[in-house]
Parts: sequence; C-alpha cells; structure tokens
Amino acid sequence: MAQNKIWVFCEHDQGQLAEVGLELLGKALELAHPTARKVAAVVMGHQLDPCCETLAKFGADEILVADHPVLRTYCNQPYAKVLQDAIGKYHPEGFLLGATAMGTDLAARLAARLRTGLSAHCIGLELSSEGQLRAVVPGWGGNVLATILCPRTQPQMVTVMPGVFEIPKENVSHSQIIPLRVDVHPEDVTYRVVDIRREEVRESSIEKAEVIIAGGWGMGSKQDWQSLEELASVLNGAVGATRPPVDEGWAKDHQMIGQSGRTVHPKLYIGIALSGQMHHMVGIKDAEVVVAINQDPKAPIFEQCDLGLLGDFKDIIPHLIKAIQAHKVA
Repeated sequence: MAQNKIWVFCEHDQGQLAEVGLELLGKALELAHPTARKVAAVVMGHQLDPCCETLAKFGADEILVADHPVLRTYCNQPYAKVLQDAIGKYHPEGFLLGATAMGTDLAARLAARLRTGLSAHCIGLELSSEGQLRAVVPGWGGNVLATILCPRTQPQMVTVMPGVFEIPKENVSHSQIIPLRVDVHPEDVTYRVVDIRREEVRESSIEKAEVIIAGGWGMGSKQDWQSLEELASVLNGAVGATRPPVDEGWAKDHQMIGQSGRTVHPKLYIGIALSGQMHHMVGIKDAEVVVAINQDPKAPIFEQCDLGLLGDFKDIIPHLIKAIQAHKVA
C-alpha cells in the first residue's frame, strides 16, 4: 500500500544543491501538509552531509539519502536502480523531479522501470484530497495549456521546469534521515562516465535578472544579434533567446527561455523579433512588464505585451540605446 508521501529528487553539483530541488520541495510541502501528507527529499551521491544540512533547513519531513562512491558521478543506470529499489520498499504516492538534463534523463528511465506514468516539463501542480496529482503542461507545440490528471499508477511522476516555483523560506525542521540501500552490481551498469568538462558561464543567472532582452529568429544573423546585446548592456540586463538563435549559435543553451529552456521573472522583459508563441511565453509568465518589438503586426506577442513597438528592430534599437545613454548622462 502506498504511503501518504511525496518524494522530491534534489539534485546537486559537487554538494551544491540545484535550486529547482528546493523549489519543488517548497511546492510539495505546500501541497502535502494540508492533506496530512509528508514530504521526503531524496538526495544521491557521495559525502552528502552538506546537502542534508541544507535540506533540513527548508522543512523536509524526511531526507532519504543514497550515499555511496558508485553514485559520486551521475549515471542514470545506478541511480535508477537505487531509486527503483527504494520505491519498491517505501511506495510513495508521488515523485517530483526537475526538468533539467539530469532530471529528465533519470525520470524517463525510472518511469519505464516502474511502468508508471510521467508528466513531463510541467509548469504547474495541484494535489487533490485523494492524493492525485494534476499537472499543468504546455501542449501542441506550446499553443495550449492542458491540466493532466496523473495516472493512478504509483508513484505519480512529474518533471517541473526550473524557476516555475519560488524557493521557500527557511523553515528548520527535525528531518528524519533515512539511508537508502545501494545495491548496484557491475552488470547493472553498461557504461561509465570517464570525464566531465565544465563550461565556464560568465553571465549572471538569467533566472535572477531584473531586466531581460530576448531575441528570436527574426534577428537574422549573429551580427544583428550583437545590437540586442548592446541594448542589454546599457540596461544592465541579461540576454535571452528563443530556440532558433540557440540552434544557430547566436546564443548559448543557458539563455533559452520557454518550455524547453528557462523560466524567468524579470521586472522588464523586451522581446525583439520573436513571434511570441506559447512555448516561449510560458517562460516569462511572471514578468512584470513585457515590451515587444516586431515588424509583423500579426505577431502573437502583440496580444500578450504591455507595450508594443511595430517596426524594424534595426531602426528601433539604435534610438533606444541613444535615448537610454542620454538619460543616464542627464
């Protein structure tokens, strides 16, 4: 019989917890406690005491710890094996993971092993009094939002976009630490990670930026993309993008906003030469002010912005930069 518990997978990088795990922990506590359910944070790796200390500060009822040298570097086969065994023993009702590279990779393999359902890339969650998860998911290329009743197979699994929920305030609890058995044999792992190379990201986190200037396919070229970066510079803002500029190499993966990228909460968002399809706009749903610059009067973004400028960005951006610089001097 399933326990009245929701598990949250809290991934980390060298002992530094990813914010999405804390975001999901806060949301799980919000959903679970009114229905007398408990929330367990799941952390895996090696030498995890710092992670456990942090998780206890954010109110987890339980912390499930899989600590073993074989888990030091993420590899989905041993991770999925340990989680499959743990779920088979404890039978949680729900399992929440971040829609990150690690989370989506692990969730798919684990759901297949468990023969349970998985609602992916959610941007909202609800929980019925009976414990059934309802997941808000963009569908049909991001053009509609659908509320999906998660299958009643156990556990009900979802992955949630980073930045969708807020990190909760610290709420120190007497979390119960529960070690998970790590029973991984050589035949359980058919590949291994031989090297990890890290790309240094010098830009500030786009999720925390108060001003974001984002461009789309209509920017046309890497050379024209530089004008967008110049505008972001004078506004002390971060640069965002839709998928095409990332695919073309004008922008980096970590700058992509939307269903398959980041969720942001800026005070000011300026979208330039992008259509404003829902798969991008779900990533800026909490922006305070949205400004659109586009030469297509039928662009969907004009139906969702607070201020729209109809025209060629090549004409508009230089005037904006000049006006902003003049204002700073004044």
